[in-house]
Amino acid sequence: MGPLELLGHPVRLRIVHALRGGRELTTGELGERITDVSKATLYRHVELLAEGGILEVAAEQRVRGAVERRFRLQAERASITPEQLAELTVEDHRRGFAVAMAALVAEFNAYADGEGADPVADLVGYRQHGIWLTEPELHQLIAALRAAILPVLTNEATPDRARYLLSPILFPTADN
Repeated sequence: MGPLELLGHPVRLRIVHALRGGRELTTGELGERITDVSKATLYRHVELLAEGGILEVAAEQRVRGAVERRFRLQAERASITPEQLAELTVEDHRRGFAVAMAALVAEFNAYADGEGADPVADLVGYRQHGIWLTEPELHQLIAALRAAILPVLTNEATPDRARYLLSPILFPTADN
């Protein structure tokens, strides 16, 4: 299974999100973060990601007679290259968008169901804006967004950092 198929499932995408920032987690720890997925399903998806090279074993230790593995993300394998993106069909994009939205809804529900969820205090945002742009303005906007986002993508997980899910979505509307 290639990266497109591996990342094309909401549970696997959520596992990848959970391991970003240099985190190393066991499948049990992933289950504590992704509570709406059964253990069996989570283990199966972790195994698929490991077999596909998206995850690697960072450490192993014996725990009550079993081997517990800590996984880390192979960041360079957990993304779609520009070449792969160029080969996608409209149907591939449709499926990818649906997976991304399913993962986003599941992540938001997990947040909202958690203790202490306070969307106002947590600065939760999900606004949509219809904007009119020329092609040069579109390229300028994308460049500005990349310039703002890229520096924080490599932030490591630390005790003073909270994990956020940022999902920029941009597409022309059908009424053009």
